[in-house]
Amino acid sequence: MSLNHLLQRRLRDKGAVRVGLIGAGKFGSMFLSQVPTSEGLEVSMIADLDPQRARDVCTAVGWEPERMACTRFIDDGGALIASDGVDVVVEATGHPAAGVTHARRAIGEGKDIVMVNVEADVLAGPLLAREAAAAGIVYSMAYGDQPALTCELVDWGRLCGFEVVAAGKGTRYLPVYHTSTPATVWDHYGLTAAQAEAARMSSQMFNSFLDGTKSAIEMSAVANATGLMPAPGGLTFPPCGTDDLPQVLRPAEEGGLLHHKGQVEVVSSLERDGQPVFRDLRWGVYVVFEAPNAYAAGCFRQYGLVTDDTGRYAAMYKPYHLIGLELNVSILSVALRREPTGCMTGFRGDVVATAKRQLSAGEVLDGEGGYTVWGRLMTARDSLALGGLPIGLAHGATLKRDITAGSPVCWQDVTLPDTSEALEARQSMERAFREEWCLPDVPAEAT
Repeated sequence: MSLNHLLQRRLRDKGAVRVGLIGAGKFGSMFLSQVPTSEGLEVSMIADLDPQRARDVCTAVGWEPERMACTRFIDDGGALIASDGVDVVVEATGHPAAGVTHARRAIGEGKDIVMVNVEADVLAGPLLAREAAAAGIVYSMAYGDQPALTCELVDWGRLCGFEVVAAGKGTRYLPVYHTSTPATVWDHYGLTAAQAEAARMSSQMFNSFLDGTKSAIEMSAVANATGLMPAPGGLTFPPCGTDDLPQVLRPAEEGGLLHHKGQVEVVSSLERDGQPVFRDLRWGVYVVFEAPNAYAAGCFRQYGLVTDDTGRYAAMYKPYHLIGLELNVSILSVALRREPTGCMTGFRGDVVATAKRQLSAGEVLDGEGGYTVWGRLMTARDSLALGGLPIGLAHGATLKRDITAGSPVCWQDVTLPDTSEALEARQSMERAFREEWCLPDVPAEAT
């Protein structure tokens, strides 16, 4: 039954779905802009560290005074979660530690939660998903963001009976971007610092998009939700346009670049010399799949699919994603179908803090998108065997020894600033999977 049909039933029987939004940043703003034209959906509460900023956002995206008057603006995400006036919680802070805390509170309060906060989902999502399932709570990735859209394409391929060979997204990438910092990021984007400031663009946030960290986080989420696996060396960002997906993203032994079938990978919209890729997928997501037999391969050809030179591998893709403008799909799927639009089903991918330059003992790491580290995708087993420090806990960590450029940072290399709930959740998750996989303990510094 379609979500729209279920929504009409919900309106008739119980009224609108009431949403509590935590975090009124860019993603939240895009979602809020859709609310006035979204039948059957109300935002009853918005929690932001600056409630007046949240009010200003609502005004800027077109909310009328009457709608503003029906929404509570507060600065406490915990109070929002505990409110009887909220059916579905949307966590959109982008802050890993806050996201873990909010998710656990939602589970404790019996509230379904949509995790826009993929940073928190990768830091401890496999554990949070287990805790939510045990409590009967729907814990969902956010539709509109690239991980959930990639998961949808993977589901499509598998439900049709195809073997999914690769899946992922596109981005703008060159190897030099791994050393990009907030001071250099706008040069790579072709903007001046003044232009970026006028557009209220965060240099650290946009640098995480550029330096490979956000791609690693998102592909870790896809791996943990779908069962696809990273390559042992992480992402390679091959230059690849939409017409070349089946040729490039097939196993190496068949002429492609994949380490294995069933791999997550990000394709670059730039050739290695900086020239644009023809028909790039910078804003989109894709899945590469294999025909199970000669008849299906013949159908690929008959119905116009672009294939590799064998005719067996083909691709489907979505050229764009609209992030917060599409978030209603997740909210309504959770509230009406009791189904997530993507959810962690295991711990397969992880993102480890990696030195951007030579780092010295005593330096304080500044986390995702900063000056000191970027996030490298690894298999979860490799990360645990290494004792790698997850990128989501790298902000504020003080180094106890020198780290060479390009080397991973490990738990035993740092002193962490506190013993937050996020730290406890992450270490609990690591212990649980170490036991399941029979891996030895690795020394971890927690204070």
